[in-house]
Amino acid sequence: MGATVTTTATNGKTWDGGNEPMGASYGKMMMWFFIVSDALTFSGFLAAYGFSRFKFIESWPIADEVFNHFPFMHGVDAPMYYVALMTFILIFSSVTMVLAVDAGHHMKKTKVAVYMLLTIIGGFIFLGSQAWEWKNFIQGTYGAVETKGGLILQFVDKDGKRVALGDFAAHLPKEREQLTRNKGVWYMNESHAIPTYSVEQVVEGFKANPDLLIRSEFNTKDKTKTVLSREESLKKLNDVKYVVEGANLIRNEYGHKLFANFFFFITGFHGFHVFTGVLINILIFFNVILGTYEKRRSYEMVEKVGLYWHFVDLVWVFVFTFFYLV
Repeated sequence: MGATVTTTATNGKTWDGGNEPMGASYGKMMMWFFIVSDALTFSGFLAAYGFSRFKFIESWPIADEVFNHFPFMHGVDAPMYYVALMTFILIFSSVTMVLAVDAGHHMKKTKVAVYMLLTIIGGFIFLGSQAWEWKNFIQGTYGAVETKGGLILQFVDKDGKRVALGDFAAHLPKEREQLTRNKGVWYMNESHAIPTYSVEQVVEGFKANPDLLIRSEFNTKDKTKTVLSREESLKKLNDVKYVVEGANLIRNEYGHKLFANFFFFITGFHGFHVFTGVLINILIFFNVILGTYEKRRSYEMVEKVGLYWHFVDLVWVFVFTFFYLV
């Protein structure tokens, strides 16, 4: 009895047989699978941010007061201007990527290279801008104090304008020293550098300036922070425990610390995607220059990396909306 052998004809492709869904190649299908799974990851992060913001809405930082810096314009209140510029640059890089893909369809090597280079430059500018935003967010501008109960107190003048700690903190003769393991009690050490001013300096400076008031982290119905009276402000100073400058994973001068935690994690995660996309774009760019895709008579790799880049841009639109606009 003879054995029956069945063979399947193939043209040497991984995905073949005329059954390509919607005409998509294997590589593009796998990219779409990755994009869908990554979109679910970002959706989970943004949903967690939304729930946390809703729970602590009364003490959530006001974005216009946090992201109000602009390069070479120190002291100028420019809420959202630079973030809007960052967003425009990233979206424009999607336009150049579309033009690169279109040039690839027409087998125009030079145009593909030029548009890929512009996309790479746009990605680097965005990453540099994001790093600059992080620097300002971490360093802070005005400073604040934290009470024993974890509330953030900021300082304003009688007109409601923020006042920096350095503008009123008293200069006391008491020396301050960073606690290290060899000098601390039971070999304990401070995980963060000591702030510029001590609690005593801030309290004494506040008492010496009768025009100063304290602004709590709680929001009013007009989306502004609640300003305490002079008597209430002096009473609140009795509960002050820490001086807070800028934001980190433990304390945040702008308000609730969860805002800083989500900001670092979500924007950092997105920044990692942008950085990865820039690296891939650089590899594709050099392959274009070397004529790799010209020899294959196909620029499909440019199209696949273009899908990823558009996804990264789209995610930033949602991150921008959640953190900066809403």
